[in-house]
Amino acid sequence: MKTKLFDFINRDNLIYNLSGITKLICFFLLTGSVMFIFDIRYIAFVVLFSIFIYKISEIEFDQIRLMLCYVALFLSVNFVLTFIFNPMYGTKIYGTVHEIFRFNGRYIVTKEQLLYQLTKLLKYASVVPLGMIFFLTTNPSEFAASLNRIKLNYKAAYTVSLTLRYFPDMLRNYEDISLAQQSRGLDLSKKEKFATRVKNTINILVPLVFSALDKIETASNAMDLRGFGKHKKRTWYVPANIKKIDICSLVLCAIIFIGSVCITVFINKSRFWNPFVI
Repeated sequence: MKTKLFDFINRDNLIYNLSGITKLICFFLLTGSVMFIFDIRYIAFVVLFSIFIYKISEIEFDQIRLMLCYVALFLSVNFVLTFIFNPMYGTKIYGTVHEIFRFNGRYIVTKEQLLYQLTKLLKYASVVPLGMIFFLTTNPSEFAASLNRIKLNYKAAYTVSLTLRYFPDMLRNYEDISLAQQSRGLDLSKKEKFATRVKNTINILVPLVFSALDKIETASNAMDLRGFGKHKKRTWYVPANIKKIDICSLVLCAIIFIGSVCITVFINKSRFWNPFVI
């Protein structure tokens, strides 16, 4: 079964119909708002909002399954290591100590530390779905046209388009080479020792690299033969028109970003929401 990770599958819905540059700006606004504030209530709202966007975008779970596994592993390791290396950092931020229980003199579990680490975990959890939505719902050609429309050099815009197209191609090539090698007796299953599996994986990566270089050379020659880069401007087959829905989306995300700034400056009067101070 072919992997669908990072693969663009065109659909007709609200998210897919947005301009590529609109989705990029909205992604930066939402991500910036989450990175700016340390209020778990606000970050939880953005998490729910990103899940809502994921639902209406109709992205297939197969497209994000592997990525979610890596993200879950990263969040788990990050949560544990944060506590191991600095178990009292939350108390320094909030200025109080509410002990829950302790392992020994150094490792004390406090409400402040839990709040800090849960807030930090939700920050990552809110950004990842937004990033996946952006990559999986954006047509690379349309996105390149949008970048060129806002005066980015068309060579740089086309480079971005090729990069977005290259991810799913690399994954498909890896899968094809892996299946071909396994049909010749290469064992990647858990029956083999870990060192042997690493060695066998390298045997897949080597032809993958040469295959990638060959495709790059083919694409480069094709672009040269068609005179790519000869003129200062170029036209685009895929349109990059800004519609009313794009403007509404930008306004909504801008309001969410401004909301994080207002909460920080006027309500919390700090980047951190401190429920421990009465």
